[in-house]
Amino acid sequence: MKIGIFGGSFNPIHVGHISLARQLRQLAQLDEVWLMVSPQNPLKQGSTDLLDDRLRYQLARLALHGEDGIKACDYELHLPKPSYTWNTLQHLRQDYPNDTFLLLIGGDNWQHFNRWYKADEILQEYRIVVYPRRGSTTDVTAQTPNVSIVNTELIDISSTEIRRRICEQQPVKSLVPTAIEPLVRRLYHP
Repeated sequence: MKIGIFGGSFNPIHVGHISLARQLRQLAQLDEVWLMVSPQNPLKQGSTDLLDDRLRYQLARLALHGEDGIKACDYELHLPKPSYTWNTLQHLRQDYPNDTFLLLIGGDNWQHFNRWYKADEILQEYRIVVYPRRGSTTDVTAQTPNVSIVNTELIDISSTEIRRRICEQQPVKSLVPTAIEPLVRRLYHP
C-alpha cells in the first residue's frame, strides 16, 4: 500500500485536518492517510497546553470513525522520545516492509525542513508531499526530485483557535467533528 504520514499534535483534531487528509489522499494518489498523533514536537518545545497523548489519539480515532482511507495512528507514541520523523519513518519501513510511506507536510514545515533531524536523509529516501499553509510560501525552485507540491484548499481553522474559543465559551460546533464536540468541550474547558 501507498501510505501518507500526516503528523501533528491534533490538539484537538478538527474538520480542517480531515478535509486536508481527504484532499491529500486524492491528490497524492494514496491508499491511506495515517494521521500520526505525535508527542511533543522537538522544534516546538515549551508548549504547556498539550492534552495527554492518549486522549488526543482517542479523539482522532473517534473523529475518523467511518472515514474511508484515513485513520488515526498512535505508532509514534510508542517510540522513544524525542520524536523525530526520521526515526518514525525508519521504524515504519522496518515494521511494514511491503508498504511505501510518504511524508505529508505543510508549507510552514517545508520552510524549516532543513532544521529537521536527518533532513537530508529524509529527502533522499522518502517522497515528500507539501501542501500550502496560510502565511507560508513554498519555494518551488528549492525542490528535490522526491518533493512534490500539491494545491489543496487553504482551510483557516487551527487547534489553537478552537482551544481559545472553548476557554471563552464560544461555539466550536462547525470546527470539530460532531462526534467529538461534547468531549472536546469537556477536555479543553479550563
